[in-house]
Amino acid sequence: MHNSEAMALSAALLAAAGGLTQRIHEGVIARGFEGLRPAHGFAFARLAPDGATVTDLAVHLGVTKQAASQLVDEMVRKGYAERRPHPGDARARLVVLTGRGWDCTRAAEEAAAEVVREWGAVVGEEELRLLGEQLLRVAPRGPIRPAW
Repeated sequence: MHNSEAMALSAALLAAAGGLTQRIHEGVIARGFEGLRPAHGFAFARLAPDGATVTDLAVHLGVTKQAASQLVDEMVRKGYAERRPHPGDARARLVVLTGRGWDCTRAAEEAAAEVVREWGAVVGEEELRLLGEQLLRVAPRGPIRPAW
């Protein structure tokens, strides 16, 4: 692949990812979840399974512990998350999603599904499935971070 083709592919992937992030964010707002930024969604993705410490969240987002703590403070104030005693470390606090946080997470999943269905209508379901398989082969493993 020539450099210009590689750059075109890179730009298309970044545009698709950015567009998906924006559409999910818009879908969450349309479903009544106000006061959030796309960065919150990346935090929700880390908190959703079993919660996380602020330090875990900072590593996941690629930000300082202070920045992650500020994000958590904001999510707690808005009712999306809460701090609980950590079951395995008496010195740490575990940040978990509240019912409202889980509702918002489901709204984001619905919005993402809508966008992906639209992609399927454009390129076809089989092509979309193949694209998904191919991207999974080249996508790095680990946290999905916002492009700061």
